[in-house]
Amino acid sequence: MSSIDEIRDIRIKKLELLKKAGLNPYPAHSNRELSLKEAVDDFDSLEKSGEQKWLAGRVMSLRGQGAIIFITLYDGTANFQGLLKKDVLGDKKFDLWNEVIDIGDFVEIRGKFFVTKRGEKTLEIINWNILSKSLRPLPEKWHGLQDVEERFRKRYLDILMNPEIKELFEKKVKFWESMRNFLRKENFLEVETPTLEITTGGAEARPFKTHHNDFDIDVYMRISVGELWQKRLMAGGFPRTFEIGRVYRNEGSSPEHTQEFTNMEFYAAYMNLDEGKRLVRDLYITIAREVFGKTDFETRGHKFDLADEWFEIDYCAEIKKQTGVDILEDEEEVMEKVLKKLGVEFQGKNRERMTDALWKYCRKKISGPAYLVNHPKLVAPLSKEHPTDNRKTEMFQVIIAGSEIGRAHTELNDPIDQKKRFNEQSKLLAEGDDEAMMPDDEFVEMLEYGMPPNFGFGFGERFFSFLVDKPLRETQLFPLMKPKE
Repeated sequence: MSSIDEIRDIRIKKLELLKKAGLNPYPAHSNRELSLKEAVDDFDSLEKSGEQKWLAGRVMSLRGQGAIIFITLYDGTANFQGLLKKDVLGDKKFDLWNEVIDIGDFVEIRGKFFVTKRGEKTLEIINWNILSKSLRPLPEKWHGLQDVEERFRKRYLDILMNPEIKELFEKKVKFWESMRNFLRKENFLEVETPTLEITTGGAEARPFKTHHNDFDIDVYMRISVGELWQKRLMAGGFPRTFEIGRVYRNEGSSPEHTQEFTNMEFYAAYMNLDEGKRLVRDLYITIAREVFGKTDFETRGHKFDLADEWFEIDYCAEIKKQTGVDILEDEEEVMEKVLKKLGVEFQGKNRERMTDALWKYCRKKISGPAYLVNHPKLVAPLSKEHPTDNRKTEMFQVIIAGSEIGRAHTELNDPIDQKKRFNEQSKLLAEGDDEAMMPDDEFVEMLEYGMPPNFGFGFGERFFSFLVDKPLRETQLFPLMKPKE
């Protein structure tokens, strides 16, 4: 078996033969008149009319011998068969094809349409041109790229050789389209907010830090889809807004986490929590039906049906039920002892981090779909206080397959309360908790001018990865990879 370098050297020689024959191996212009899908769809009329058309695509197979060669072209829309016959094409053009064309090359072919004895739609070629000469061979058809890292690094080959991968990303496009159409029908306005911020807001995560040369200041890549900016728009008179955009979090990787991903957040003035629950459930069901044609799924060892009734789970009660810890009353020492007994890893010994760790242990047993409600104020610094228990907040998270797949709040619009909670987050930052939320005094100032009561919700491509039962990185076109050593 020849090495890649040997194959490349041979193909470079073929490239030179093309030039000597007066053909540009990489022309800027193509004569293509139809996509291959159009050729397939309109085949009957094309055959009947006897028209000669130019088609183009990548050569995916070459078979035959002597004076006849069958080829398969692929252009991203469909496959189509071509037939080269020496007595039709002519000795010079036929022999040149044999000398210079390889699987992987892009070519254009012209001819008339007919059906072979085996019933295959085919173009009998009377002329051809090179469009792009490939210097490296494609992966072997039946085995493709086996190494996961190699698949991610050469995603273009992964997509080319595996139709199911292409279909996955076409579904992902429908996922975002379905979401966008749903929100527009509900009178939400799509907006764009900054991705570079002086203080990160809207979530608790370690941000990426960079430097703005013109202003000579450090800035952060956003960790939420403009939560604090969209709330400013609520104050400015936009009743309903949403944004779909990239988010960056400088934290660990897992099947459910990457450092760069796409999320959606929406905000609706005057919408209460119960109205928000109904809207969110309708959104999830709509996406499932329009993208997958069903509402029942099996993923991560869990089965769930989004069309079922969504039940409520009390945050504090569920932790106490599964671990025995009363997160509102028990001391930190008790929480730490239980976490160690359960074998749960956690960062820092502050109450917020240990509370979060206990919940993450408990959620793994819940298939959902469910609303997680009554979060402690400590883990929800942007939510309104619960009307009957000032230790809790008005919010919910969507629980599916043992994980949180969406977060909603009755948004806090009391500037004094918000300032107090930011101060608590500042203490955590000072104690070394680099995932605590940065205070934003300008946001508090906006609240002092007045912001209407509103409901906010966010989720994103993690939901898609759950519906297709694949790790998040598998559902990203080009996940970040370490450079090869």
